[in-house]
Amino acid sequence: MTTKFQYNKTSLQTIDKKLKVLKKALPTLKNKESALRNEVKRAKDDALNTEKILLETLNNLEFMERLWNEFDQSLISIKDVNLSARKIAGILTPVLDGIQFEIMPFNVFTQPVWFTDGISILKNLAEIAIKREVYYKKMELLDYARKKTTQKVNLYEKVQIPGFEVAMRKIKRFLEDEENLSKSAQKILKSKQDNYG
Repeated sequence: MTTKFQYNKTSLQTIDKKLKVLKKALPTLKNKESALRNEVKRAKDDALNTEKILLETLNNLEFMERLWNEFDQSLISIKDVNLSARKIAGILTPVLDGIQFEIMPFNVFTQPVWFTDGISILKNLAEIAIKREVYYKKMELLDYARKKTTQKVNLYEKVQIPGFEVAMRKIKRFLEDEENLSKSAQKILKSKQDNYG
């Protein structure tokens, strides 16, 4: 991408202003990129830890596998998942505020004794699984923002700032050459006038 400019002082001033803005914004962008990188890592660690907890919980329940065939799955359902948003480095990310379950009434005397425990086990599993999904979504959003910020930093550092600097050098050289030619022309003109005058 080449920087478009004209060989005049107005163009030089415009490019100088743009260059100052980019150089001033670059450290902020780099800090944002670093913060996002850290937050992506934290969200990924949280997601992987939650995944690990979910797998451990499921492994611990393997001994009850045959009992789950008896369990009436219509007794518990997720009514609502309450999410809010939290800004991290200017990016809105989801935060799990709570999960509302709907538990159907059942007769404790006619159903197996462990149904009450089964409901709390399923609630726990659902909470862990939903928490994991929220962490993965948070990681995805932050990683996307980090990639965009990295692209912007690279654009500023490797394309725009060097392009503006090259353009400024060219304009300055042109203006200096023009000034030198003008002075030389004035000297020649003056020396001719002195010779004829």
